[in-house]
Amino acid sequence: MPDQTTAEQQQTAEIAGCFFELIGRIVAQAEQVAQGLGIPSPFIKALHSLECPMAMKELGKRMHCDPSFVTLVTDMLEKRGLARREPHAVDRRVKNVVLTEDGLTLRHKVEAEITARMPWNSALSEDERIQLLALIRKMLAAGALDSAATEDAIHGELASLLVSALNEHAPHATPSSPPPSTGEVNNHVSEP
Repeated sequence: MPDQTTAEQQQTAEIAGCFFELIGRIVAQAEQVAQGLGIPSPFIKALHSLECPMAMKELGKRMHCDPSFVTLVTDMLEKRGLARREPHAVDRRVKNVVLTEDGLTLRHKVEAEITARMPWNSALSEDERIQLLALIRKMLAAGALDSAATEDAIHGELASLLVSALNEHAPHATPSSPPPSTGEVNNHVSEP
């Protein structure tokens, strides 16, 4: 029987492997939705990120990509009538990206289709989904990524997976730091 350290290392590696596989499957589902709707896959992340008028710089942070890619995606959204640029209310040098009615409609359709395909909807009971959400929130709130080196390494791996899959039409995309989590921890996690 392996010692505790080896067992913990194996468990950690297995958890990481499962997360990477799950993320890969979610990205594949998003790509299928994009293909089915006849839109480029980077639209998925942009539409999801644009919950309100947002400065292009902030959109880039949320999409984990560089400003030139945000400009490209915004141009594509504008050409299709899904978004428009507006001057910021306070700083006229800043441009906000705002979804049009067609953009909002497409956003709701995309999110409904992707949400319906998520594995936790079919594979987990309601109690298990509550537990999963609580555990994810607990990990996000625990500061497990306090170390800048650890955060950079993990985000680099995750971002490169997501960016390469979601941004296949834009080779200039590069990952950046995600916005901080503001969700509260749900402490109603059942013991196994």
